[in-house]
Amino acid sequence: MTAYFDNSATTKPCKEAVEAATKAMLEYWANPSSLHEAGCVASSELRKARKKVCRLLGVSEDNFFFTSSGTAANNTAIFGAFEKMKRQGNRIVTTAIEHPSVSEPIKKLEASGVEVIRLMPDKNGKIDEKELFDSINEKTIFVSMMAVNNEVGSILPVNSIRSIIKAKNSPAIIHSDCVQALSKIPVTPKTIDADIITVSGHKIHALKGVGGIYLKNTNIIKPYILGGGQEKNIHSGTEATPAIFSFGAAAEKCMDIKKNQDYVKSLKEKFLNGIRDLPNIEINSPDDAIPYIANISIIGLPSQPAVNFMSSKGISISAGSACKTGHRSSVLTAMGLSPETIDSAVRISFSRYNTTQEVDLLIEAVKEASLKYGKKYK
Repeated sequence: MTAYFDNSATTKPCKEAVEAATKAMLEYWANPSSLHEAGCVASSELRKARKKVCRLLGVSEDNFFFTSSGTAANNTAIFGAFEKMKRQGNRIVTTAIEHPSVSEPIKKLEASGVEVIRLMPDKNGKIDEKELFDSINEKTIFVSMMAVNNEVGSILPVNSIRSIIKAKNSPAIIHSDCVQALSKIPVTPKTIDADIITVSGHKIHALKGVGGIYLKNTNIIKPYILGGGQEKNIHSGTEATPAIFSFGAAAEKCMDIKKNQDYVKSLKEKFLNGIRDLPNIEINSPDDAIPYIANISIIGLPSQPAVNFMSSKGISISAGSACKTGHRSSVLTAMGLSPETIDSAVRISFSRYNTTQEVDLLIEAVKEASLKYGKKYK
């Protein structure tokens, strides 16, 4: 592999995360719920990791709970909040461009009779705030809107929801899937005014197998995953300490959000400037998308062959969300892009560990693919 540009799917664990996980397996491997000395030591290290993640999120340690993944966190948020709120109304408001770990649980609730309003994005992947206002009423019990879209990088108006539910006299709980936002833009209860925030470790250079859920009030959901009562009964199951400790170490390494964002922005600008005037290229991400994601189409070259071509050059990109393969992108479809554009779309996602030399290789590979396989239409 020459260059890895699939960081929205997963990131390479940073050195500090690997060291923390290794130490967990070799030294702090006892069950943190056990009351003997080894268990107490593991529990102490677990608290340290929680503190580091909470510092990045800007939340109290009493309001943050580890889960087994971002998917588990989102399922816990949706099913848990619905069980708590179902006697107060029957409407859920969400968007048509949510991650499957949000959209699929909501579909299940819809099949049981819940009214679901899905807000459609514009051609830039953005949600209209007037439509958001009109969709919420006094029967709305849950609003779920991601902070950053995982395919095109558009930033959604989560901060507008609070004032709307107050204006509409709605009891709604606000949930934001911040898996693609954490460490990339400021994600705190002040910047993302949500009752529930869900995150994942492996998107910020930690190991796979750990996510997290922030609850403004622990009483706003009913526990969804039941068992031994770990994580204050919010997510039962023995904590995966190697993954959790890696999450803490990774969180500590990405505290300087502005510095990392500026660097990644320079990489993305270099890439887009290098391909913008090529024939057969369309840029699907909006101009103000987060720096970490660029969705493009090489018109005439279908998505999977484009991924294969890049892979033959030692470059890793994706054909869309790695969490739902084999389907035409629901995000790009909802944005109203043409079938030709959708079928040739690929996602390039950057990290602070990418280099300008890697971006040069990417530009050359896109140029070759465009000229060799693209459909000339300009």
